[in-house]
Amino acid sequence: MPTESGSCSTARQAKQKRKSHSLSIRRTNSSEQERTGLPREMLEGQDSKLPSSVRSTLLELFGQIEREFENLYIENLELRREIETLNERLAAEGQAIDGAELSKGQLKTKASHSTSQLSQKLKTTYKASTSKIVSSFKTTTSRAVCQLVKEYIGHRDGIWDVSVARTQPVVLGTASADHTALLWSIETGRCLVKYSGHVGSVNSIKFHPSEQLALTASGDQTAHIWSYAVQLPTAQPIADTTQQVCGEDEVECSDKDEPDVDVDVSSDCPTIRVPLTSLKSHQGVVIAADWLVGGKQAVTASWDRTANLFDVETAELVHSLTGHDQELTHCCTHPTQRLVVTSSRDTTFRLWDFRDPSIHSVNVFQGHTDTVTSAVFTVGDNVVSGSDDRTVKVWDLRNMRSPIATIRTDSAINRINVCVGQKIIALPHDNRQVRLFDMSGVRLARLPRSSRQVFK
Repeated sequence: MPTESGSCSTARQAKQKRKSHSLSIRRTNSSEQERTGLPREMLEGQDSKLPSSVRSTLLELFGQIEREFENLYIENLELRREIETLNERLAAEGQAIDGAELSKGQLKTKASHSTSQLSQKLKTTYKASTSKIVSSFKTTTSRAVCQLVKEYIGHRDGIWDVSVARTQPVVLGTASADHTALLWSIETGRCLVKYSGHVGSVNSIKFHPSEQLALTASGDQTAHIWSYAVQLPTAQPIADTTQQVCGEDEVECSDKDEPDVDVDVSSDCPTIRVPLTSLKSHQGVVIAADWLVGGKQAVTASWDRTANLFDVETAELVHSLTGHDQELTHCCTHPTQRLVVTSSRDTTFRLWDFRDPSIHSVNVFQGHTDTVTSAVFTVGDNVVSGSDDRTVKVWDLRNMRSPIATIRTDSAINRINVCVGQKIIALPHDNRQVRLFDMSGVRLARLPRSSRQVFK
């Protein structure tokens, strides 16, 4: 009996203490709300030299931060209640379990283990909420303005890849699911050459580093090398597109005043139907292909889980790169070194080293939790990888144990590209948005998106 009355007394004291603690927290919360509400009203009412748009943006950001902290505060209160409930239950179990008492050390160990789990959950909640707030700050640190300058209309199906020639004349190349690759004048938007040698979707296009040659990969299980000769038309003055300017936070631009275009402009282009060389050895879709530095060899990536290295002049298979457990999604070569990076649905990307002609080494990187959709080199010593896990990671080739920057997004990442000169990362998403980031992971802008249903 003394034991029971003592335990009841202890329980009542704990309950009263918890009520008073909860009451003090609510009072503190209400007083904090009163204190935070006053400066905001003063900020809205006082005279300021800031433009109204900037002030509204600041107020919106402060409101978002306040809401995030409020949600975090509520979650922490719930976690505290769970911890107190758990401690009470453990204390009750410590009184008697089937007539036997737990030792003080056993009870302490059990309570410590359960509390540590809840503490880890608390830390995770803090980290997740804080990352949202930090992301909000990042989106407003730099507001670049993107302007629609030119449209390239002519494909009859989705465009899988875009590339720019490295030699004169500088042309734009596009690879499409309509079984063709088109070359365009960048200045005028006119189609210059159509390649129709594939019998499947054209999944990628890359230009030779020093000659007028193009390398295309296709769903017909082949990669083609073909030659082109173009004469650039005279550039016309660029029309005024000031109405098309989109800020970072705008989702799409309106095209209400522009007529829908449904003309096959590629039908007037000179057509190439036969390749110079056909690279054959894969047993599945060839999803990507690229030139090694120097242009004497080419690498292809396929859904048959292999990447193959070919001699361009003879079309002979030099190496078959095996090791991925699932389909390959992309391949890329280093601009100045004999290095190849391949990405796969097995959540990894691999770095292949061909700098020593006698042997080639491979390093496997497991930095993602879902399909790695692409991994590309930059001019320096960095690799940028994108994944369906909604993250993009920047790696240092000299130390790839952990990424030097991580970009977290709200949608899966498609085939990424890097602007070599300005070190800007372009991220196309499954939600039809394209965002621009710098190499440190700070968002710079969002590209304007047309609402018209045409293929560009």
